Amino acid sequence: MTVNKGCYILIIELQKESKIESKSKSWNLKKGFYAYVGSAMNSLSGRLNHHLSEKKKLHWHIDYLLNNEDSKVMFSFILPSQTKIEEQLSSFVSNYGEGIKGFGSSDCKTESNLYRVEKGKLSSLFTYLINLEVSHDCFFK
Repeated sequence: MTVNKGCYILIIELQKESKIESKSKSWNLKKGFYAYVGSAMNSLSGRLNHHLSEKKKLHWHIDYLLNNEDSKVMFSFILPSQTKIEEQLSSFVSNYGEGIKGFGSSDCKTESNLYRVEKGKLSSLFTYLINLEVSHDCFFK
C-alpha cells in the first residue's frame, strides 16, 4: 500500500554564509550542512516536488533557503506515516545538530525544524535513518 503522507528530511549544503529572508523573518546561516524536517499529511509527493522544483512560489521558510543560489539539496529521506510525527522527528534530529531558532516550526512545539549538522555527524544520522524499523507507525523509541 502506498502512503502519500508523512514526514521528510532534506539534507542541504549551504556553500557559503548567507542571510535567508522570508516575508517576516531572517536568519544568518553559516556555510555547512543542514537537516530540515517537514511533513505533509495531504500530499507528501506534492510537497517534495514543490520544494525540489527550481521555479516555485515561495511559501514555507525552507523555500527561501532552497531559493538561495548557494544552497543545494544533497539527500532526501522520506518517512511515510499515517500519523504526523514531525515534532518527534525534529526532536530526534536536534540530537545531531544546532537548531536555527524559529525556522520552519511555526506550527510545532519545537523551536526549529532546521538544524546545522557537522559533516561528521551526518553519517550517524544517515545510519540511524537507513536502519529504521517501523513499529506501530512510530519511528522513535
